Amino acid sequence: MNYDFVRRVGQKYFVSYKKRDSFSTAIEFCSQRGLELALPQNEEENNILTQVFGDDNKTAWINVNTNKAEGNFEADMKNRPLTFTKWGEGQPDKTIQDPGCTMLSENAVWRVTHDCSLNAYIICQM
Repeated sequence: MNYDFVRRVGQKYFVSYKKRDSFSTAIEFCSQRGLELALPQNEEENNILTQVFGDDNKTAWINVNTNKAEGNFEADMKNRPLTFTKWGEGQPDKTIQDPGCTMLSENAVWRVTHDCSLNAYIICQM
């Protein structure tokens, strides 16, 4: 694997070219490679994902459903219920209407933003 960032946790690999782009580009980037956008399933995976962060940008997109009406941020993009979450204080933000995108921040907590065009790290999982 010739990715700039590769971490193995159990049977799962997190991979990234350390590119930053919008949420929709992140979904497309991973799916074009037959992968899914990263979604931590436990505390260890959640903490490992923060290792991709550089000095300036400390956010990465994670695979949480953006359609509040469908999943209210309680399912992934394939509508599978989340089995692990690490929402920051006051998150998920109930005031955010569709769409809302979820990012992992430097202190390893999740937060929802209405600005899905932000440049956050793209990390895929396999």
